[in-house]
Amino acid sequence: MKLFIDSADVDEIRTVFSWGLLDGVTTNPTLIAKQNKNPEELLKQISKVADLPVLAEPVSTDYEGIIKESNKLTRISKNIVAKIAMTMEGVRAVSTLSKKGIKTALTLIFSPAQAILAAKAGADWICPFVGRLDDAGERGLDLVKNIVQIYKIHNYKTKVLVVSVRNSDHISFSALYGADAVSVPFKVIQQMSQHSLTDAGIKKFLEDWSKSGETK
Repeated sequence: MKLFIDSADVDEIRTVFSWGLLDGVTTNPTLIAKQNKNPEELLKQISKVADLPVLAEPVSTDYEGIIKESNKLTRISKNIVAKIAMTMEGVRAVSTLSKKGIKTALTLIFSPAQAILAAKAGADWICPFVGRLDDAGERGLDLVKNIVQIYKIHNYKTKVLVVSVRNSDHISFSALYGADAVSVPFKVIQQMSQHSLTDAGIKKFLEDWSKSGETK
């Protein structure tokens, strides 16, 4: 399973790449706005970190606007994937763009039915939101499990990129259920390496080593 970072912070992205963990980047208008930089220049910087997919989102909601913005985004870098919101206008745009060889993703996926439409339209990726479904009282990971099973049964080629990831369980179960990738905030990536027993083990090893040195 691939590990994307959900961030528009170039320093965070470079750090995860330096750890040898980065398989891609997801951005959205909110993340980009937080950086207080020219969006086009920021996406250029992100795309130069590594030769990996960078999902960037048009803000138009009508078909013509989505097509125009997606073409503009993908001209910034060959790494950019147009990440388009799940609406019928978005589905139509993805169908058009995919036929032209432009990489696309459909985002804000909250149901298997939406995932089926995305696959039929030829999206390269879909982005199911697990955390937001949890907030709504559902189990977001069930959506991942169901989509993966449907795609396998019908041999759909669209890849499942799990987003709205809040914790290590979201990551672990996404992997268990067969998702192709997860996109994870920087803080949660750091938390993946942590466990109380690991900390206790390191402390014990260091204490024992220190005592060993004192007796020599």
